[in-house]
Amino acid sequence: MTEPAKKDGTGDGGEVQKNGQVPKDESSRTTGGVAEASKKAAKKAAKKAEKAEKKLEHLATRPKEAAGKPKESKPKEDASADDPEAIFKEGFLKKVYAEKPRPVRTRFPPEPNGYLHIGHAKAICVNFGFAKHHNGICFLRYDDTNPQKEEERYFTSIQEMVRWLGFEPYQITYSSDHFDRLYELAEELIRRDKAYVCHCTKEEVNLGRGGKDNRGERFACVHRSRPVEESLTEFRAMKDGKYGPGEAHLRMKQDLNDGNPQMWDLAAFRVVKENHHYRTGDKWRIYPTYDFTHCLCDSFEEISHSLCTTEFILSRTSYDWLLEQLDFKSPGSEEKGPMQREYGRLNVEGTILSKRRIEKLVKGFKASTRTIPSVVRDWDDPRLYTLVAIRRRGVPPGALLRFVGELGVTTSETSIQVARFENSVRKYLERTVPRLMVILDPIKVIIDNLPEDHAEEFDAPFDPKNPDVGSHQIPLTRTIYIERDDFREEDDPNFFRLAPGKWVGLLYVNHPIKAESFVKDPSTGRVTEIKATYGSNNSPKPKARIHWVGGSALGKTVPAEARVFNSLFRTPNPNSLDWDDGGYYNDINPDSEIIYPNAIIESGFNEIRKRAPWPAEAGEAKVEGQEAAPYTIRFQGLRTGYFCVDRDSIDGKVVLNRIVTLKEDEGKKA
Repeated sequence: MTEPAKKDGTGDGGEVQKNGQVPKDESSRTTGGVAEASKKAAKKAAKKAEKAEKKLEHLATRPKEAAGKPKESKPKEDASADDPEAIFKEGFLKKVYAEKPRPVRTRFPPEPNGYLHIGHAKAICVNFGFAKHHNGICFLRYDDTNPQKEEERYFTSIQEMVRWLGFEPYQITYSSDHFDRLYELAEELIRRDKAYVCHCTKEEVNLGRGGKDNRGERFACVHRSRPVEESLTEFRAMKDGKYGPGEAHLRMKQDLNDGNPQMWDLAAFRVVKENHHYRTGDKWRIYPTYDFTHCLCDSFEEISHSLCTTEFILSRTSYDWLLEQLDFKSPGSEEKGPMQREYGRLNVEGTILSKRRIEKLVKGFKASTRTIPSVVRDWDDPRLYTLVAIRRRGVPPGALLRFVGELGVTTSETSIQVARFENSVRKYLERTVPRLMVILDPIKVIIDNLPEDHAEEFDAPFDPKNPDVGSHQIPLTRTIYIERDDFREEDDPNFFRLAPGKWVGLLYVNHPIKAESFVKDPSTGRVTEIKATYGSNNSPKPKARIHWVGGSALGKTVPAEARVFNSLFRTPNPNSLDWDDGGYYNDINPDSEIIYPNAIIESGFNEIRKRAPWPAEAGEAKVEGQEAAPYTIRFQGLRTGYFCVDRDSIDGKVVLNRIVTLKEDEGKKA
């Protein structure tokens, strides 16, 4: 069964409900026949909306004929970086408010049956940010009408993610708060002859909607014309347990002649087998569908602007229809009741966002011919793009907010490469986190012409561009450690780092060092130790400087395990892989996680850890007396990448996650 996308763009990311396409399984939240015609209608509607928006934007931004030099505008990315609220001041969201310039009441209505992913970050920013910009309020409403899949951990995680992004709900509500009222309104809809109880099978329903491709004749089923009192009696029988799942549905009596599949008598209530509800217990055997529940809950909470993604552009018709039938909205007017408007969702290519597919990565499963093992640690594995995974990887909430702002909000679907997301994060970290030296794969260097107890300290700034961040002392000792790829056994004229007989500078240190000899492990062939000489004022000027970490003479270095993450899959399109029989497992990138078990962090790390969070923004603002979460301890490892502390850290051993690479990536170290 295809799990439907949520109205705010919070559906299952890999297998989403397309424009107007509705799952055939009537036990799901959104119901109706899957139609080729509906796909075309939805695409046409979305294209028309996009074209109209672009025309308005062109008219709004076309320069007027006037004397003088025309004013240059900044690129959108720069403008949004300077003003995080730019997306609400211009373009699509500005027009939405202009359509209904009322006190703003919005809602973020996730389904509590899984962890939020990167696409939800846009939905959170749009709904909460729109309300905040207009001094309004935003509800966090759990759309908990699917009791089989809802768990407490999802409720908790969703709240955490909203607050982590820096937003505080005006009120936390639940669709289940209104089950009694929704039932009463369903009976009222029957009394108005706008709903009926149907006993058709899925196949019979689809046949009435034009057959397999929905291109045939559409016709009403035999139950559509049953008397009102009969439908009321049958609906109450559904509630009392007379029927099993699939044996009866309450359907809205809409318009089968409408070209919009969202008007083809959608289900309003269905019987649920595993009916125990997290909040209401065993009270209900029937549950309202998404199409019935959502617009009515919007009305109960007096939502002014119901912002959702363009998959639901056709649903606007059924949304308004139901509200009008029950007098919550006036036909053809936005004056009364909530106004639905649709923006393009955010897709990140090269990732897996489907809950069912991520679950296979987390737990593994038994395929037809073999058992597929788990691939990742959990739902927060930093190689995933759930929000809990992105947070654990070390991406700051402010970076996500900036990313959404850079992309903007229009009616067009936004599909971006992971590299663009990482570049946005990198730019954010570059101006918000301190600098340290960390060695991932260390080689010991013994500086023979320094005494055993040598401990000369040098001043190192945490941020060379911002003296206010402060500095710290780093010790140069007789034994230091450098990165393995900063040394070559044989010199090369194009290699400017350490090699036998070659001088190289050490960051922050007055004089360079020269490699004199090295020792190798005969069993592995790897260099284990380098003998070097410390230079003087008369030493040759080196062509490069490398990072390093002093030995433990002053007891200040920090042992660590560093985890470096790469793409989880070899293919750039993992959604095209075989997920039914486990074929995806053959495409897992063996280098998606590289672990350096013997990494070393320099002495400044201890101060950085005490002063965390870095940065203290959005939902990570510093709270007095509260210890900073590991993922807020962030820093730039000079010449190496951006890192944070992982929750697997223990006393005596820090675990680091690489957030993103440096702008000048590995290839620029030579």
